[in-house]
Amino acid sequence: MTASFGAGDNAAIRRLGEARAKIMEQLSQVIVGQEAVIEELLISLFSRSHCLLEGVPGLAKTLLISTLARTLNLSFSRIQFTPDLMPADITGTEIIEENKSTGTRDFRFLEGPLFANVILADEINRTPPKTQAALLEAMQERQVTVGRVRHPMADPFFVLATQNPIEQEGTYPLPEAQQDRFMFKVYVRYPKFDEEFEIARRTTAVMTDSIAPVMSAEEIIALQRLVREVPVSDHVIRYTLSLVRQTRVGEAGVPDFVREQVSWGAGPRAVQFLILGAKARALLHGRTHASTEDIQALAKPVLRHRLVVNFAAESEGLTTDHVIDRLVKETPSKEDELTRDARFQQILAS
Repeated sequence: MTASFGAGDNAAIRRLGEARAKIMEQLSQVIVGQEAVIEELLISLFSRSHCLLEGVPGLAKTLLISTLARTLNLSFSRIQFTPDLMPADITGTEIIEENKSTGTRDFRFLEGPLFANVILADEINRTPPKTQAALLEAMQERQVTVGRVRHPMADPFFVLATQNPIEQEGTYPLPEAQQDRFMFKVYVRYPKFDEEFEIARRTTAVMTDSIAPVMSAEEIIALQRLVREVPVSDHVIRYTLSLVRQTRVGEAGVPDFVREQVSWGAGPRAVQFLILGAKARALLHGRTHASTEDIQALAKPVLRHRLVVNFAAESEGLTTDHVIDRLVKETPSKEDELTRDARFQQILAS
């Protein structure tokens, strides 16, 4: 790739690094810990993509997302997904409105809660597939269709959907094809002891916060464009291809442990999101190019919802994260190793 940065772009990179520090500072007024989760959300935002968050109740997922929207000076909308929620409840509907000056009646589109910059789709697996599909259309096409009219979404448009891993009765789990629309699947885990101590101390006392906006919507859109311009070497692209293609059971060069533990692998969208996420991560860390270390750091959130482990792996307590860890460990990342590795060459040629 031949893209290069000028003085203005370098200034934007410094601005992004400063903004990242300020965002973390603002969020720390309300959120304790969860630095890895926050970074993955920011990477997804600046990659112009969406996130699927999974965690048990009470881990401040809603508070984190709403505070992030305040920090970025973006409009926020929370939708509680329920079994009786219909597509029109989230996209909006047409109503008949009387024009008092002429006495005529005309149709007017009344926007639903999807028309905001940051959308929290709370417990997305509790609503029927028809409503899930309406949300997914808005995510992918950045528009909703009501009747024969298409209504564009706000820009930036960032969807964060949550799932509760505990209760699965009466739910509509997202199929793998729909999960593939999300860039990351982020695990929100229990806090550490010191973090939970601080949470208990803060939330049981009188507290006020002074969240200040760090950047505007226009700045976010400009940085999303800048992410696309970050150069990536052919070596990094080859490494990403090697990592993803080794998950595809039935392809040449797939490791034995993958054949034994995985029933379905990741598609081309995983490669795209890994490279795009690596670009955004590089900028957030003040670098002007993406590296294999960025790919390795994002392998789990990008791949964990795109792999399906088989019954044999599940019976042994193995998860997709275990498979990804081993893949990253066994896939050479240095360029000289890659050129010498026969299995890697076989994977690329297949």
